[in-house]
Amino acid sequence: MTDPPGDPNILAGSFQVRLVPPVPASGTPGYTAVVGKVYDGASPSQLLWEKAAQSGDCQLLTPRVPFCNTPCGGSAVCVENDTCQAYPKSQSVGTVQVQGVRTAAGATEFSRDPVVNNYQPPVSAELPYPAFSEGGTIRFDAAGGVYSAFSLQARGIAPLQLLNDTITLQQDQPVNLSWTAPGQADLSKIHVKLDISHHGGTRGMLECDAADTGSLQLPAALVTQLLNLGVAGYPSVVVTRKAVGSTTIVPGRVDLIVSSEVEHAVEIPGLVSCSDDSQCPGGQTCQTDLTCG
Repeated sequence: MTDPPGDPNILAGSFQVRLVPPVPASGTPGYTAVVGKVYDGASPSQLLWEKAAQSGDCQLLTPRVPFCNTPCGGSAVCVENDTCQAYPKSQSVGTVQVQGVRTAAGATEFSRDPVVNNYQPPVSAELPYPAFSEGGTIRFDAAGGVYSAFSLQARGIAPLQLLNDTITLQQDQPVNLSWTAPGQADLSKIHVKLDISHHGGTRGMLECDAADTGSLQLPAALVTQLLNLGVAGYPSVVVTRKAVGSTTIVPGRVDLIVSSEVEHAVEIPGLVSCSDDSQCPGGQTCQTDLTCG
């Protein structure tokens, strides 16, 4: 007898197959990371993101911190005004068999048992960059533990290569992002996260979910609104190519996410980022938000 399906709108866990690119400057080689964790419910957040504006595939989000008159304590989080939500507990889903991810030795499958309910590849299974082919099937089979056995399946993607040399944000100007288009259409989507005030206490961010066509324009109106919310030092944009497969178990949805992520520094006229006073122009000091002023 199998368990009844859970609510697909509740994210109860995920397994990640993530391409970590090489760093030529330091000689660090690239590799593929495989991790996973499943919980008995959704993970609450102390910060709520609310849509302030939208244009095309992009939206401007602003944060709101809910307030609870009665403190939630260390085992729960205030997720809405006067509403606490308990932290979920991690669960074992038994041995997980991974297929379609190639080890350095050439094996195309391996298994992993949970360690304190965490799933990571065995040390002996070093995973190259990339450890799969674009379009290839990647499959995770969980033997079952607290919940019945289940399977997840997604497709391999090409490593993301962002083509922008510089990315500059200016009032009333769109931002054009470009990357190498995938070899196989419709395998993946592109997610963009632009947060330019992170080191000063996030005041907003621009997020986009778009087709993986090789280019995307961030609308001028949203860029301007984001700039007007305020900036902090070392702003950046994160662009992620990903393919996702999902299933549902008792507590909710479990995702298999195959991704390749690139973070790129963002230039803003007049903004000088710093980590100490020596990096600031004469007469200026490094502020707590990592900007010179």
